[in-house]
Amino acid sequence: MLSLFLTNVLLGLSIALPVGTVTIEMTKQGLKNGFWHGWLVGVGGMTVDFLLMVALFLGLAPILAAPTIQTGMWLLGAIFLLYIAYDSIKNADKQITINGEKTTKKLLSSYKNGLLVAVSPSNLVFWISVFGTFLSSSFSEGSELSFIVAGLGILAGIQVHDIGLMSIVAGTRKVVNETFVKWVSIGAGIILSYFSILFFVQFFKRIF
Repeated sequence: MLSLFLTNVLLGLSIALPVGTVTIEMTKQGLKNGFWHGWLVGVGGMTVDFLLMVALFLGLAPILAAPTIQTGMWLLGAIFLLYIAYDSIKNADKQITINGEKTTKKLLSSYKNGLLVAVSPSNLVFWISVFGTFLSSSFSEGSELSFIVAGLGILAGIQVHDIGLMSIVAGTRKVVNETFVKWVSIGAGIILSYFSILFFVQFFKRIF
């Protein structure tokens, strides 16, 4: 079981490494408000991953894979990303705390942002394709424990990535100024807007 866990820790780390919407939001919040805000964005994103894993464990994979559900996920993801992008650009010069100052932004708000940006069909497709296959094979062998261990390994790998990334960002905060953080926030908003447009395109493709 230990080898299975460690293998999936590496899988989780490799999954988290590519820059995506959650990573962008984590970096922005980490630069603006420090380690804990950035890390909680990641925790919010991982909460969605965990809930999808539980749904698969309970046998909801066919429902999650339904075209109607996935179409709805594209729309929700697009709307949430557009909201976060707008907020990121609008408040680019606000809620910035210099290293050593006390932030006024609530930790729960950062967690909520993580939840919103993680509602993505790509997350859904990953858990269904990877864990759906693994779950069916595990259950056929009568090993629910293998599925649980693998899931915990992947979540641990994601955490290794998030803590490492936020440690780097927290160190970077010590040498940057408010202007730099402001433009990082604007840049993050533009990139998130781009992802939002891609999600809307996928939604309309499915509709028409």
